[in-house]
Amino acid sequence: FGENFMDDFFGVPERTYTQSAQNALMKTDVVENKDGFDVSIDLPGFKKEDVKGEVKDGYLIITASTKQNKDGKYIRKERYSGTCQRSFYVGEDITQEDIKAKFEDGVLKLEIPKKEAKPEVKEAKYISIA
Repeated sequence: FGENFMDDFFGVPERTYTQSAQNALMKTDVVENKDGFDVSIDLPGFKKEDVKGEVKDGYLIITASTKQNKDGKYIRKERYSGTCQRSFYVGEDITQEDIKAKFEDGVLKLEIPKKEAKPEVKEAKYISIA
């Protein structure tokens, strides 16, 4: 929405949320420490039960959904209503059980450990002699 109330009131089309708008909604800080990464994601207006996290194919995917009361007709609507999602590559060795999460005061805080990549053991392959 524009900054001018009258523009919005008289029918300037509603903005659609692009990925960059979702990123602006889910502002994120990532801090690296010796044991891993601390991630803080701002989710103002969301409840703990509206936030989901999963690890899939090496990516941490955070999804948040919210609905607003639809009683009456909106004259101006600036608060986000819908679903937004962010994903972060955490590596193939990280599982959901490895990540600690806490939601407090509209901020999702995650602790993601560092894991050393397991060295690939080379197996000797021999030709079978009959």
